Amino acid sequence: MGAAAARRGLRSAAQAAAHFRAGLAFHTDVSDVAALAAGGDPGFVVVDSRSTEAWDQGRIPGAVDLPTALAREQAAHVLGRPVPVVTYCWGPGRNGAARALAELGYLVKEMLGGFDWVREGLEFETWQGPERRAPDPLTAPAEAGDCGC
Repeated sequence: MGAAAARRGLRSAAQAAAHFRAGLAFHTDVSDVAALAAGGDPGFVVVDSRSTEAWDQGRIPGAVDLPTALAREQAAHVLGRPVPVVTYCWGPGRNGAARALAELGYLVKEMLGGFDWVREGLEFETWQGPERRAPDPLTAPAEAGDCGC
């Protein structure tokens, strides 16, 4: 990498590849969580880290309610012993519960996309029961089986 690129904060291709490989250890996405959950016990607990009001609006089936503000004090009560967890919030990049749970000894992955679960056309739950909406054609493949990435 040249000096000009280094001054602009660009990294080498090898550094970028290492970063993205490492990210797979800490992140998952909506599609992967849905596929694993469809097969029965996925081997992890899905944690909804949004507020209780957001939880009431809708949540991923089988998720547990553990708002970020309460994660440190209630994790042991809600989750029991440290178990693998996948956390989600409304969207990407706003998931303080992941850090709090990791610091408490839980194996944690963040679900990228957050509650985009609904936008991908997956079933969700509300206090009225299960619901499903049509996939948002701007965030989910309209006709193809997958996004091709």
